[in-house]
Amino acid sequence: MSSFINDDFMLSCKTASELFHGSAESMPIIDYHCHLDPRQIAENIQFKDITQLWLIDGKSGDHYKWRAMRANGVDEKYITGGEASSWETFSKWAETMPYLMRNPLYHWSHLELKRVFGIDKILSPKTAREIFEECNAKLATEGFRGQALIRRFNVETVCTTDDPADDLRWHKMIAEHPFGTKVLPAWRPDKAMAIENPAAYKAYLERLGEAAGKEIDSYADLQEALQKRHDFFASRGCKLSDHGFDTFYAEDYKQLEIELIFKKVLLGKKPTDKEIRKFRSAFLHDQAVMDAEAGWAQQYHVGVIRNNNSKMFALAGPDTGYDSILDYEMAAAANRFFDRLASEDKLAKTILYCLNPKDNAVLMTMAYNFNDGSVPGKMQFGSGWWFLDQEVGMRRQLDSLSMLGLLSRFVGMLTDSRSFISYPRHEYFRRILCDVIGRDVGSGRIPASEKEDVARMVRDISYFNARNYFNF
Repeated sequence: MSSFINDDFMLSCKTASELFHGSAESMPIIDYHCHLDPRQIAENIQFKDITQLWLIDGKSGDHYKWRAMRANGVDEKYITGGEASSWETFSKWAETMPYLMRNPLYHWSHLELKRVFGIDKILSPKTAREIFEECNAKLATEGFRGQALIRRFNVETVCTTDDPADDLRWHKMIAEHPFGTKVLPAWRPDKAMAIENPAAYKAYLERLGEAAGKEIDSYADLQEALQKRHDFFASRGCKLSDHGFDTFYAEDYKQLEIELIFKKVLLGKKPTDKEIRKFRSAFLHDQAVMDAEAGWAQQYHVGVIRNNNSKMFALAGPDTGYDSILDYEMAAAANRFFDRLASEDKLAKTILYCLNPKDNAVLMTMAYNFNDGSVPGKMQFGSGWWFLDQEVGMRRQLDSLSMLGLLSRFVGMLTDSRSFISYPRHEYFRRILCDVIGRDVGSGRIPASEKEDVARMVRDISYFNARNYFNF
């Protein structure tokens, strides 16, 4: 009986297999958006066990798995409660695994077991103890420390996600002690826009002002402080920004209005919904101009509604598995937002991600409104994100790119993960990509005579497009 994760896993025809093994498999990885902790990379973390690596690391962990465990009836004490032992938490995950068939976690978990640990077994309650002990034994060795895990997958460049107030000390340490993978910061200024909670916002401004060496008493002060930090990030090798919010904002506003809104928030007064929309419109525009002037690429992650379970938000905090897809109309505002930037010649290279698959065609066609011939793929629709980085989501995203744009210019996959062993997701994506293209060759939708062009397209999407687009 062949292995579950075999050579032709997810590859349904001969051409798909040839494309993957001949063109995609050996390409280096550029992980241009992830949530790895730069401190753990710098300190070359040694994980105490597979539970820390895979499920729970302090107060953080894999909320994909947490959602699945809760759905399977696992009590919170085994997840974020902090009451269970490592083995107890892992065994609860193993109990959940047989119920995950057709869920991407089933594929990802077994890919990781095989690619990282060389374990070619199906995880279940029957195999849990032996897999737990085998993984832990390997994690105790030098070859399974954090940096070695990254290098295992031929990762050329990693971009972490960093707040403007971060001092980037860990990136500096990594640069001074290189280990074969370039680790760069990425600019994530979401907290500098979060005026809806005045007390938390004022506390954040104090931290940002301290980092910038400037008191922030006005919106103009805020932009000056952010520009200083933006320049500092650039000096540390940053080449791209990332923004995560619900939908696009493009309200009309006057600068005086934004200053008055900012002053109101500093006085501890809660802004109205209209004021929040105006402030976000101004803030996001000014950030986009900053990115364009620095020659960075910018990423926008939209279509998510966060922290929906108020009880669990109070107990476990954000990013613990209580976010979902948002159903807002965004086409009109997004087009206005990018049109303003294009009209001012301040539109940077841009990648759009949306959590709601109904908006694939909306964002795809909108992005192509603003391509200007200056850069191949300057505005583009990004990879399937979060709930959509699974087989169906990836195929739909590839279909939208193919039908409405240029698939060949796509910058490919990213991990968007907090885990050191999520890199098999790149393999997963590449297998699906090769299967989509291989099927089209087999059915005559792509000419079989153009083998070199097809192979080049696979290599470009897997690696070269991202390297060239971000100027790494």
